[in-house]
Amino acid sequence: MAESVVHPEGEGPEATRRDFIHIAAGAAAVGAGAMAVWPLINQMNPAADTLALASIEFDLTKVQEGQQVVLKWQGKPVFVRYRTPAEVQRVAAEGAVGSPPETDEARTKPGHEPYLVVIGSCTHLGCVPTFNAGEFGGWFCPCHGSHYDASGRIRKGPAPLNLVVPTYDYVSDTRVRIG
Repeated sequence: MAESVVHPEGEGPEATRRDFIHIAAGAAAVGAGAMAVWPLINQMNPAADTLALASIEFDLTKVQEGQQVVLKWQGKPVFVRYRTPAEVQRVAAEGAVGSPPETDEARTKPGHEPYLVVIGSCTHLGCVPTFNAGEFGGWFCPCHGSHYDASGRIRKGPAPLNLVVPTYDYVSDTRVRIG
């Protein structure tokens, strides 16, 4: 005859509690694993500030002759300068200067010579140069004494390169797209 097994009192509910603890521990481990992996996956996405500012448009009528406007593009300052006819004539007459030697023509778009668009970051250590200062009427970097002319070309000081001209196009006669 088969013997019947009698379970001590409380063994049935104890088994279901144990199962619950195993399931809860497994779910917690899966959640912790997902939380650990998420930063690795998320860092592969493009940065929000770069994606949002891949290109910007600017209305040039907001800049008065002899003045500049500072825009923010991809986290960097961009100088949009509306140069006076005297400034344009002076920098054009100087020919190819700076490092590398560049003419003013190479740094502006044909038909829009009064407007200069450069990234406003000193090429020495990344400081933001001061507008309409220095020995050459362009910019002066107060950090280490670099002097740029009104075309953004380095003329004196430790900066190794001219101010960078970003990629830009004219959408219309009064609108420019940077980037």
